[in-house]
Amino acid sequence: MEMHRSALVAYAAEDMFDLIERAEHYPAFMPWCVDATILERTDTIVAANIVIAWRGLRFDFTTRNPKRRPEWLAVRLERGPFRRFAGEWRLKALAPQACRIDCAMRYEFDHVLVGRLAQGVFDRLATGFVDAFVHRADVLFGGEARPALPGTTART
Repeated sequence: MEMHRSALVAYAAEDMFDLIERAEHYPAFMPWCVDATILERTDTIVAANIVIAWRGLRFDFTTRNPKRRPEWLAVRLERGPFRRFAGEWRLKALAPQACRIDCAMRYEFDHVLVGRLAQGVFDRLATGFVDAFVHRADVLFGGEARPALPGTTART
């Protein structure tokens, strides 16, 4: 499965990058994330273990993610139920309080049975990633998201 989403938001790229990078806060605003533990954080990498639970399905995975604040964060699988899992967040400052967010994810579950059960759940969750971060920014920073670019998604 491949997923690509983009949005224009009325928040600084640095603020949006920090929301995305701080996985330890995901359980507070992503209903499918029941636990997130940071395993390592430096200026160039963040590693985390994420536990997902949704509609009776529960699994976890670990990623080690190279980063370059505030423009880029890659998502690289270290351990989990995926045959392949990789992603990339790109943020481009458009003004001091505006940026474009681009998110791309590619994933495939490893086990046929788990894959069939988890694929639909994870597809639904993945397509809402960008919207979840935009909504969280609205809550924390109190602004309004800008309209989506053509062919993209965003909360308006």
